[in-house]
Amino acid sequence: MTGQVGRIRRLALAALASLAVAPMALAQQGDGETIYRSGGSNPQALACITCHGPDAMGMAAGGFPRLAGLPESYLTRRLQDFRQGEHDNPIMKPLASALTEEESEAVSHYLASLPAPKPPRIARDRVPEGTGERLALNGAWERSVPECVACHGPGGIGVGEAFPPLAGQHQSYLTAQLRAWRDGVRRNDPMDLMGHIARALSDEEIEAVAAYFAGLDTEEQQ
Repeated sequence: MTGQVGRIRRLALAALASLAVAPMALAQQGDGETIYRSGGSNPQALACITCHGPDAMGMAAGGFPRLAGLPESYLTRRLQDFRQGEHDNPIMKPLASALTEEESEAVSHYLASLPAPKPPRIARDRVPEGTGERLALNGAWERSVPECVACHGPGGIGVGEAFPPLAGQHQSYLTAQLRAWRDGVRRNDPMDLMGHIARALSDEEIEAVAAYFAGLDTEEQQ
């Protein structure tokens, strides 16, 4: 009987703890949405919605990426990279620098909670068609270029903090990032892996692999 009472007490304490955490998470998400739509406490921290759209799906014409549904830790780290100059971006550096650490975490939490496209799964034994799909699925090992899906997951769905989703991201953004790594403008990848890959690709190959992943949000792959 005593054991049962102890078990009930532990369950009750766990329930109370979860109730205490839930409002904090909701408050953080609410603050993050305010920052996204209206900007931060610093007037220089402009609203993210201006460039990334009302649903955070990005704006392809301007090269602004989709943020909705990306991993929270990845988004927080990207803001830190902009602040620290690991990615020289004249638009994002002053905006990220104007956010407090708490605001960065809140807006990242909000964005990660938003719905994102669910790209189709791509079988690793699929026979690639075209340059972009060949690089994505098979790489170019004669130049020590691994396949993209080795790090970014099947179909480019993303893996952890270091390897974000590629599937369904805008072609203009993916192209710009590969060129940024190639030119040394972006330097925040583990062990210069992306820098090595980007420098080994031609302009045509960069465009092709970016177009392949950009199309995976609508293509029916088997």
